[in-house]
Amino acid sequence: PRHLETLDDGSWLAQIIPTSGKNRQQRTPLTVRVIDYTLDDGRETPEQYRLLTTILDPSDAPAEDLALAYAQRWEIENTFDELKTHQRGPRAVLRSKSPPLVQQEIWGHLCCHYAIRTLMRDAATAGGHDPDRMSFVAALRITRRSLSHSSFSPS
Repeated sequence: PRHLETLDDGSWLAQIIPTSGKNRQQRTPLTVRVIDYTLDDGRETPEQYRLLTTILDPSDAPAEDLALAYAQRWEIENTFDELKTHQRGPRAVLRSKSPPLVQQEIWGHLCCHYAIRTLMRDAATAGGHDPDRMSFVAALRITRRSLSHSSFSPS
């Protein structure tokens, strides 16, 4: 983005120009607000992030608030990934053939996810760790392995 002006909260205004697409030379540049930030998430070398928004006035939404909201937005995206890609499987489809059974199957996936996340929280708390730093994939593998070696029988 081409820098236009630095704002009081450390964010800055910029113009972005389309670099592809039909009639890109005739399109008007878009003014955006750029927020550069780093999240302190416990990593040794935290990643730098850049957020672009069309909310241009910092009094409408301070940079820190937008950065925190964006981080929270990714929390739900990560949860969807855990459910759809890792827990259910990347190519697996819901097997149920009627709406009530589809709902039941979805609830089953959600309850399973909640149970694994609860186990993760309990293990992290017992070990004095941040639950957000725990790996869902590792917890899922451990849970599956534990269930396959147990004498649990649903009947």
